[in-house]
Amino acid sequence: MQAQELKELLESRLPQCEFIVNGDDGQHFQVIAISEVFADIKMPVKKQQLVMSELSEEIASNQVHAVALKTYTPDEWAQVKDLQVG
Repeated sequence: MQAQELKELLESRLPQCEFIVNGDDGQHFQVIAISEVFADIKMPVKKQQLVMSELSEEIASNQVHAVALKTYTPDEWAQVKDLQVG
């Protein structure tokens, strides 16, 4: 799976989120998820579980081997996006 394919998959499953996906080996990805939905979720692990649960089939089938995931509200993203390296 390529980064663009993963981005489209996530966007279809979580349309309330915007995704930035990087990764060039087809199995390891860096994902940034941006959504107002994260404002209502206090525990960081719950935010990640929301996104990762949508990839359970792809992870189980080894289409996706590893995901480095960061979640932000739009306001949080506006503050940190210029600091992102990658």
